Amino acid sequence: MDKTLLTIPGDMPGLSYSLTALRFAGTDPKAPKAYLQAALHGNELPGVAALHVLIPKLKAAEAEGRLKGSITVVPFANPIGLNQFQWDDHQGRFFYGSRTNFNRAFALIDRPDPALLSLPDTVSCDRRLKAALQALALDADLVLDLHCDNEGPNYLYMPAELWPHSADLAAALDCGAVLTFEGGTDASFDEAAFRPHLAAGNFERRVVATVELKGIHDVGPETAERDGDGLYRFLVGRGVIADASAAPVGPFKGKGVPQSYVEMVRAPVGGMAFFHVKPGDVVNAGQLVAEMIPVPGEPSVPVHAMAAGLVLTRVLARAIRIGDDLVKIVGDTRSVTAKDGGALES
Repeated sequence: MDKTLLTIPGDMPGLSYSLTALRFAGTDPKAPKAYLQAALHGNELPGVAALHVLIPKLKAAEAEGRLKGSITVVPFANPIGLNQFQWDDHQGRFFYGSRTNFNRAFALIDRPDPALLSLPDTVSCDRRLKAALQALALDADLVLDLHCDNEGPNYLYMPAELWPHSADLAAALDCGAVLTFEGGTDASFDEAAFRPHLAAGNFERRVVATVELKGIHDVGPETAERDGDGLYRFLVGRGVIADASAAPVGPFKGKGVPQSYVEMVRAPVGGMAFFHVKPGDVVNAGQLVAEMIPVPGEPSVPVHAMAAGLVLTRVLARAIRIGDDLVKIVGDTRSVTAKDGGALES
């Protein structure tokens, strides 16, 4: 394993950030190359926990000559967001300097040419970080960006061109759903990693996905072991690692639908939320999913599901502003709410 420290200059004198990349050398140049990163939103740690379990397995495979394809792992993909605190509250989602989501505004280049990612010296540190991450993933066939939601099971976002060829990843991670998108316009990392290879086709070989690993509080040895093992079995199944003892990946049993089938249930008023459903529940159209309580002691405001489907996620907060997301429901038909082309919340 080669450990590389990349320096990202800060926006003021004396300030810089270190990005750690772990590189594992494969023995077969024809085998797929893989790139995995976690915590692009600095405080989303379930992916970091999974990589904590996966990395020793990769070291062993490399030492024993079982690593066929080269693998790059970036355990903490965002040292800038990792260090952003407001008093005791970790704020890793948006860059303080511009209020831009760390998973937006990546460069959408049309071919895998590193020169297209070069930047002038005058750009801010968040743009330098994004260019560095794109460069590390540019030649990979398998690109996994590990995130998490508030509350929910494992699930994926991925380009529609890669589905259902990537069902093995969903199965390996026991995902509850896969949400596909077409032609994203928000320049999230998954879209930026896929776009350079779009013209080349050969989609059966390629996997690019935003991997939502449960909820933000699901950080511990049991979930880490399960997710780390799932990632390992996926890499074995794709021929990146040779391991006859690894359990095979079974069929995917969840829902694979366009993200336009997702209904985001939002709060009609601000106040305190009482939930009547949880992730994994199946609801009918019109079913009560939550109550909003603007004034304690006075009548609550009911919130109903607009469509039938699977409750995929639920927000952690109970103090809710008007218009905030409450639950995400995956239905069997296109939702009545318009969606943009990229990931809904990643």
